[in-house]
Amino acid sequence: MARATKQKTQQTGVPIGLIDGPFQSRLAPLSRAKSWGRWAGYVSPLVLDTVEFEYFAIRNQATLFDISPMHKYRISGPDALAVVNHLVTRDVRKIRDGRVSYVMWCDEDGMLIDDGTLFRFAEDDYRLCCQEPMFGWLLDAAWGFDVQVIDESDLVAALSLQGPTSFSLLKDAGLGAVADMKPFDWREVEPDLWVSRTGFTGDLGYEIWVPWDKATQLWDRLWAAGDHWGVRAIGSEALNIVRIEAGFIAAGVDFQPVHAVMRLHRGRTPIELSFEKMVAFDKGHFNGRRALLKQVADGRRYHLAKIDIGGFKPAQDALIYHRKKKEVGFVTSGVWSPTTKRNIALAEFKAPYGFAITSDLWVEVYVNEEGRWDRRLVPLKIENKPFFQNARARATPPGPF
Repeated sequence: MARATKQKTQQTGVPIGLIDGPFQSRLAPLSRAKSWGRWAGYVSPLVLDTVEFEYFAIRNQATLFDISPMHKYRISGPDALAVVNHLVTRDVRKIRDGRVSYVMWCDEDGMLIDDGTLFRFAEDDYRLCCQEPMFGWLLDAAWGFDVQVIDESDLVAALSLQGPTSFSLLKDAGLGAVADMKPFDWREVEPDLWVSRTGFTGDLGYEIWVPWDKATQLWDRLWAAGDHWGVRAIGSEALNIVRIEAGFIAAGVDFQPVHAVMRLHRGRTPIELSFEKMVAFDKGHFNGRRALLKQVADGRRYHLAKIDIGGFKPAQDALIYHRKKKEVGFVTSGVWSPTTKRNIALAEFKAPYGFAITSDLWVEVYVNEEGRWDRRLVPLKIENKPFFQNARARATPPGPF
């Protein structure tokens, strides 16, 4: 029978408003912009200095971003593999110990509940990290199995260290043992200090995981070693630009988690988000399998694609037309890419546009010039690869960038 544990850190009272995260005492003095946002109930930086400085630090130096507010769940026990493999669309049996995998999970209608990363300690021990709160859903998925589900969300703190000098910084911090780690590897480098070669930037980078009460020790260690490697703390706005460059989707932006929508049919399936390869129909039953098989047979309703847009004005939320007349989609995430010097975006199309029909597609962009709006229809091109790719992201061992 599934066992649930919702562990919490010791608190002296009920917090009102946003809660300080484990690194807030280090982040607050660095905040010149005083621009904060909400992430899972915690205060999280949107911008600490300027978006431009923080963006170029990701692509040219080393950056620290607090990912502790992410929801983290430990699934362990004799039936852990069966539970996780029943939950997600990917075949978890193919994930080796000490590896991380990007995963998605659906409801019975095949609609995406959330996506996240799955860390495999052993065949009977996993950690699932995600954007949306999943404790109740995981308990339902584990019902009748011999597993324990623990909410580790505020037990485990984590920093994302990203950028071309990130390995050099780790080496100077005494963590050079990560040199032979390949992308999506993870290991315990020191007692209670785990490192995964993962991130949300498409660049060289790592995520470092420690107990919540050891967070500031980790920050001080990395910060002290990073001075001549150009380390800079960043907020989520700069991170949003690089994740679009890398072609990564974001929950609540490029798709709506189906448990959070208020209207029917607003959910999307992994197939409609262009993740067919992550659906392992041959592994046996999993949540949403029958509905996804039916969609494969009947055809998708929508299609999410990477697009290159004419001009240089970002097209966030812009409508997309076929032959400049018929509305066929909209931009879900759009930015001007400073590194690739391109106007890039992720966009949702109504099938078959963006998939079978890829020509004569136009984006409607509105530009405000000195208080006057100018409407422009600019062409788009479907892209099949990430906008930003760099060999250093996969180099093992990483070079001394």
